[in-house]
Amino acid sequence: MARLLLIEDDLGIRTPLIRALRERGHAVAAASTAMAGLRDALEDRPDLVVLDLGLPDLDGRELLRMLRAVSAVPVIVATARDDETEIVRVLDAGADDYVVKPFTAAQLDARARAVLRRAPGGGTPDPTLVVGGLRVDPRSRQVTLDGAQVELTPREFDLLHHLAARPGQVVTKRELLSEVWQIPYGGADKTVDVHLSWLRRKLGESAQEPRYLHTVRGVGVRLESPRATG
Repeated sequence: MARLLLIEDDLGIRTPLIRALRERGHAVAAASTAMAGLRDALEDRPDLVVLDLGLPDLDGRELLRMLRAVSAVPVIVATARDDETEIVRVLDAGADDYVVKPFTAAQLDARARAVLRRAPGGGTPDPTLVVGGLRVDPRSRQVTLDGAQVELTPREFDLLHHLAARPGQVVTKRELLSEVWQIPYGGADKTVDVHLSWLRRKLGESAQEPRYLHTVRGVGVRLESPRATG
């Protein structure tokens, strides 16, 4: 699973693209402006950035140059123009690949996988999940929050990892019981509630004053960066 950052201001493009890429197994974060995208790229260190050139606050080519000055993260540019001059310009500015609008999620997914295969590491990106100041490393099974170690039980780690792999996405109790506990849904949803309560306590928050873990009443729970809700 790759961690993608989508910098796209058009909600009509951004929302279905996020959904489709998540269905293909990627963890997807999004930003709607160039400055928010630059901040997220530097703080969250995604495996790949998908950059729309037509952003409201700054030309996408300028953002690409700024990003290239401080990061080697692979970048796929989304452009509405397919003429050779435009394509050469964005590749010379530091893009690793491009897609021409309109494009499908399948096309973008294929290009993303190809770019990641060419990247250092041969398409095996760092599996550490980063959501705001929260870092979840499945290799060491360690969690840090704003740089401080968070001690979790094995089940708490599995629960947090499952949610962190789907940032901003509402996950149902049925799915958590099936995927984390490996048991069928029915009468055991209190188990999820109890573990979420323990997890909130260790993250320094509560259901009444959430930072990362947000209950969606009657549906499930959503984990997202405090930046996304603030």
